[in-house]
Amino acid sequence: MMKVVGTNDFQNEVIKSEMPVVVDFFATWCGPCKLIAPVLDQLAEEFDGTAKIVKLDVDQAKEIAIEYGVKSVPTLIFFKDGEIADKVVGAQPKAELKSKISAMIG
Repeated sequence: MMKVVGTNDFQNEVIKSEMPVVVDFFATWCGPCKLIAPVLDQLAEEFDGTAKIVKLDVDQAKEIAIEYGVKSVPTLIFFKDGEIADKVVGAQPKAELKSKISAMIG
């Protein structure tokens, strides 16, 4: 199960992370978010130890969503060394997400 981060631990879990982080900006009421969740769980397992994937509920941490310009969910933002390396909006195929994560590690 992926960790849900919020306002209190976003800095430590994402910005200060030693490894690349994918943040899944989601909402509990969002259908596509529910569809992509199992794919993200699989990727979190596959990349365990080299990259991490966390979830952020936009309704619980609105200010972070606003700060990163998240207008629709799901939005995935890829962070490397605390900086935005990539961003995708909407549910994407697993292969697409996998290649983006691999690019951050490589």
